[in-house]
Amino acid sequence: MHSILLVDDDPEILDAWQAILLAEGYLVRCARNGFEALDLLKQSAPDLVITDWMMPLMGGAELCRQLKAHPDLAHLPIMIHSAAPPYAEALQTWNACLQKPVPMKIFLTTVEQLCKSIPPPT
Repeated sequence: MHSILLVDDDPEILDAWQAILLAEGYLVRCARNGFEALDLLKQSAPDLVITDWMMPLMGGAELCRQLKAHPDLAHLPIMIHSAAPPYAEALQTWNACLQKPVPMKIFLTTVEQLCKSIPPPT
């Protein structure tokens, strides 16, 4: 079973995607901004990070930079899920980017593809 860290400042989005991902068999932890995400990452690393781009305190851009700069976390795949996706000139530190609202099938297919090459924990 793959684990996902879901990061978004909108509690309704967190609740909805958490419920959907749990129903699909994923283990899911949630954070409301990049700072909370980094605190959770100190406890254990997920198989995938899904993050909003625009959030208070620490947004997705800084969270991505922090992850890629950390030797133990740099390998983690990152999916951006945002109504305001990264601008074209941004340094790409993520593996996939989906613009809200995204159809559930596309979201879940992208999650599956990003987790596909990661062996499930034993």
